[in-house]
Amino acid sequence: MKIVGVIPARMASTRFPGKPLAPILGIPMIEHVYERAAMSGSLDEVLVATCDREIARLVGDFGGEAVMTDSCHERCTDRIAEAMEGRDGDIIVNIQGDEPMVRPEMIDQAVAPLRDDDTLQCANVMARIHRSEDFSDPNEVKVVCDIHDFALYFSREPIPSVKKYQGQVTGFKQVCIIPFRREFLFTYTHLEPTPLEIIESVDMLRVLEHGYRIKMVLTDFETCSVDTSEDLEYVEEVMRGDPLVHRYGRGRPG
Repeated sequence: MKIVGVIPARMASTRFPGKPLAPILGIPMIEHVYERAAMSGSLDEVLVATCDREIARLVGDFGGEAVMTDSCHERCTDRIAEAMEGRDGDIIVNIQGDEPMVRPEMIDQAVAPLRDDDTLQCANVMARIHRSEDFSDPNEVKVVCDIHDFALYFSREPIPSVKKYQGQVTGFKQVCIIPFRREFLFTYTHLEPTPLEIIESVDMLRVLEHGYRIKMVLTDFETCSVDTSEDLEYVEEVMRGDPLVHRYGRGRPG
């Protein structure tokens, strides 16, 4: 079984233009994501899928591999599918380019359910929400699950509601490490966009609205996606002293 990690990245982010090249500890964010993903023992190959020559050149400069894709994609999953056309891979892992705190163990955790259960087509990492500001932040996608950890719904609003419940509520956020079986990745790209996907601007709702299941995988690792310059400052402070940074360039797939 060949497992490929694909990192979608583009310069034209609406909330933070140029963020793949934004420095964290003096290293561009996309390089952090690539290097940390490459440490996963589950991945046989890591690629960056981009429509920007500037990103592709940087990836080549630090020794990674970039695949040029069309600039018209609205969903990162479509960009990943294009990057994998004509390439081998049984499981394709979407690793978002704005997750500089990603840990290789998180990728291993994400892939495990698809390795263990042939009926699963897609999985997604989730993490506990520890800060109240994250629970209300529309940039953080929240998820609720059934008792077997299959996703019920994703939202940018705080879910579940805490307005009437008097006890402690634990919220969970989507972490964009999403393994697909190859066939299902291309199935996804041919599914019609769905109303809730468009309303919430969350790719995975297309999967749920068409009746497919998503196995959610809980990680205890702390992570923070970068959607704003304030996020960047927070992540840089948290990552000071991170031992993984000193391992960059070692043990890459292939």
